[in-house]
Amino acid sequence: MDERVREHADVLVDWSARVEDGDDVVLSVGPDAHELAVAVAEKLGERGANLLATYSSGEITRAYLRAHDGEFDENPAHELALVENADVYLSLGGGRNTSATADVPGERRRAYNNARSEIRETRLGTRWVSTVHPTRSLAQQANMAYEEYQEFAYDAILRDWESLADEMAQLKDLLDEGDEVRLVSQGTDLTLRIDDRTAVNSAASVAYDSHNLPSGEVFTAPYATEGEVTFDVPMTLRGESVRDVRLEFEDGAVVDYDAAQGADVIGEILETDDGARRLGELGIGMNRGIDRYTDNILFDEKMGDTIHLALGRAYDANLPDGESGNDSAIHVDLITDVSEDSRLEIDGEVVQRNGRFRWEERGSERT
Repeated sequence: MDERVREHADVLVDWSARVEDGDDVVLSVGPDAHELAVAVAEKLGERGANLLATYSSGEITRAYLRAHDGEFDENPAHELALVENADVYLSLGGGRNTSATADVPGERRRAYNNARSEIRETRLGTRWVSTVHPTRSLAQQANMAYEEYQEFAYDAILRDWESLADEMAQLKDLLDEGDEVRLVSQGTDLTLRIDDRTAVNSAASVAYDSHNLPSGEVFTAPYATEGEVTFDVPMTLRGESVRDVRLEFEDGAVVDYDAAQGADVIGEILETDDGARRLGELGIGMNRGIDRYTDNILFDEKMGDTIHLALGRAYDANLPDGESGNDSAIHVDLITDVSEDSRLEIDGEVVQRNGRFRWEERGSERT
């Protein structure tokens, strides 16, 4: 086994999920994530955790959804019981076809997601972490050789997370103290309220309210969004290519949209429910170990020189106790490149210009 696979498992179990002796762990394994699953299982055994492994396949999901009549039972008891009794939920992505569910009708997908809202909320109440094993399908989607993609993925995953957490804490403090964010770039002039919100220093660990590996972003839950934004980073959403998405907001909600490619997909997403037209997240990428787009949101949204906004559900970690944020069955991220002709302001002060933060600029001046 490649030693990096074992290192990946170590980071996932120890740093990210903080698994303890006696924890009940659900391990969801993608078809080509077998090797990582073996390493994680060994680590969980050493830790004395209780393991239940499940198989997660886009092709199985496609077959089920296409054959179903669309009248789904609400939160099936056997599935709900699984997550209700889990302390930790680990998802190891690594499918054979990144577009396996592309031809599932949108209304059926929405019905399925809406019927599992309680299951989803319960899973999010565990110490859950999502990661991916570098596979040939992901390498192909990123337009990279398999060995090249492995190097890329492990550069992003096997980081000095404590040091990155210290750096990202500077941006978290600015967002926590701020009331309003303004993002300006080509095709974008957007203002968002963030007062009374708590930013998350997403350092790839549940100890930081962070649930992705790799991570490397600071995010908060905006509201009262006004203006327009263009997302120029190409993505695959629901199995279809989406490029140059433009959203216009009034009174916090999307009132107009367009895209150079995939406008129908964006329209389908916006029609999911009332919350799908509002933002649940403002995220600023800070993982400079991710140095190129790969058409994989787990990596791309964490990349330095990018900002992403998510339509749909807000995370409780960003909200005051007892307050409900934007609620939706979806959380769909869209990314914009801010490396040129852009600025990010907090309460009128520029904290990032052309992808560089104030403290990075000061550091380069000293050197």
